[in-house]
Amino acid sequence: MSEDTQLPGIIRLLDKTLTWLALVLGGSTLIFMTVFSVWNVLIMRKALNSPIIGAEDLLILSLVVIVALSIPLGARTGAHIEIEVLESSMSARFAKWSLLVMKVLAFFLLAIMGWRLWHAGGTAAKFGETTQQLLIPYGPFYYLLAISALIYAVVIILDIWQILRGGKVITLKVDGEDL
Repeated sequence: MSEDTQLPGIIRLLDKTLTWLALVLGGSTLIFMTVFSVWNVLIMRKALNSPIIGAEDLLILSLVVIVALSIPLGARTGAHIEIEVLESSMSARFAKWSLLVMKVLAFFLLAIMGWRLWHAGGTAAKFGETTQQLLIPYGPFYYLLAISALIYAVVIILDIWQILRGGKVITLKVDGEDL
């Protein structure tokens, strides 16, 4: 039996959704950034000496979208950095429980972060938080980051559940296999 078939349906659904979002929305955003940058720099700036006003605003906000889409997927694939210096000198039981404690702390940190980002999205217009040139409001991007942090918190809860159930977290594999 493969590891994927051992995963509950909710985790498989989350994996497929995160993968689809990263591929479609993240890929579309990267295509936009590439085409827009080439158009702005090579054609508008170099050839016509008339760069697009606000291009930097659009590119910065596109980077925010890329980050927001990549955070939960990175959590599911195990791409985030973990420092395991002392794990080899711990007993298996202590390592498991220390990992659980860290995951619980991470959950609370991400839940607070998501809550505060959501709050910032609601107050961004009140305080005039916009981009410099095009005056695009930051509110929707705060909301996107809040949703990303909260999805990451859900991933942490599912990791905790997997650790309590089986002792280890089965991560999403993105090495060319069927997702």
